[in-house]
Amino acid sequence: QVQLVESGGGLVQAGGSLRLSCAASGRTISNYAMGWFRQAPGKEREFVASISRNGNNFAYADSVEARFTISRDNAKNAVYLQMNSLKPEDTAVYYCAAQYSPTTYYMPTIGRNYGDWGQGTQVTVSS
Repeated sequence: QVQLVESGGGLVQAGGSLRLSCAASGRTISNYAMGWFRQAPGKEREFVASISRNGNNFAYADSVEARFTISRDNAKNAVYLQMNSLKPEDTAVYYCAAQYSPTTYYMPTIGRNYGDWGQGTQVTVSS
């Protein structure tokens, strides 16, 4: 099992940027696909971005494409989400997730395909 701790959330004005970090422990994530999800009040959890275990393949939700960038540093056992041009509708609790990856290209976009989750970090974007 991988323990995940998110950080970097906060309050930012529309148009601003934030960089979320996800620190992993318990196991090396070099064999894990990693993902970011978010959940706004009253809404279901939704996919944001995912990255393959070697960092060469990515997937993004349409709503964040070209604004958000997922990256990873396996040497530091960490994953990041750079969020630019933030909008009020990006306000949510952001969760990091990990899943053992059977292949280099595996990068799930569905939450139920991830086995390990962090506690989340709040991102609030004011208009």
